[in-house]
Amino acid sequence: MAEVKIGNGMVGDGHPVYVIAEIGINHNGSLEVARKLIEGAAQAGCDAVKFQKRTPELCVPMDQRQIERDTPWGRMTYMDYRYKVEFGFDDYSEIDAYCRQMGIAWFASCWDEEAVDFMEQFNPPCYKAASASLTDLALLKKTKATGRPLMISTGMSTMEEVDAAVNELGRENLLIAHTNSTYPCPVEELNLRMIHTLQQRYPDNPIGYSGHEVGLATTWAAVALGATFVERHVTLDRAMWGSDQAASVEISGMSRLVSNIRDIEKALGDGVKRVYDGEAAARKKLRRV
Repeated sequence: MAEVKIGNGMVGDGHPVYVIAEIGINHNGSLEVARKLIEGAAQAGCDAVKFQKRTPELCVPMDQRQIERDTPWGRMTYMDYRYKVEFGFDDYSEIDAYCRQMGIAWFASCWDEEAVDFMEQFNPPCYKAASASLTDLALLKKTKATGRPLMISTGMSTMEEVDAAVNELGRENLLIAHTNSTYPCPVEELNLRMIHTLQQRYPDNPIGYSGHEVGLATTWAAVALGATFVERHVTLDRAMWGSDQAASVEISGMSRLVSNIRDIEKALGDGVKRVYDGEAAARKKLRRV
């Protein structure tokens, strides 16, 4: 059975869909915004929030560091901007305490080895590897070596690259998410049947879905197709400044997303044909033979 223990719960076949609200960098470097997003995700019924952690001097290519861009803090180099949206130890200590208070798990996508060491200080229930990191086998192995469950995203990757990552990491404590890395992603490129492809290819691993589309219907469809965990970016306002905001879901939408996922889980049933009590009267009244 494809299942992995994350925190106090199980993710996989036969268990409730694990819903992750990705805060990512939608906090724009503001702890106040991060707290509002954590609170909103918790009230919406999400199981976890996820951040992104980078060590800019290890992640930003040399040829991009001095490129200037307009930001909410004025015009600055890309390197300075990357530092501006990174939370440090004190920030994550507050985030950790606030998530405990709100009763929601939190973890992060680490984009470099130093970020993994940093996050280990907070004893996260699991890690996520971004699609961009799928071929960074050294980073994946470093993350897996923590002994914590690892979710990998498969956007912008070939099947051969996915296979190589899985073979390198081994099947134990590994969760695999179907993803398209276009932000926002056109619906005709979502290719949700890849969920079935991954289920057949990796029957011992929970298969999930990380969505970057606009709207909720296609994420519900992913659940109906068997995704055991789903991730959507969360924002206070899709019009906020930031590269991921437009492909994100506002708090009210996240509440609808979770509520309807729970309805879909109930509606899917067990596939065994039966006559329900509610049908008995109609059966008696309407059947001629």
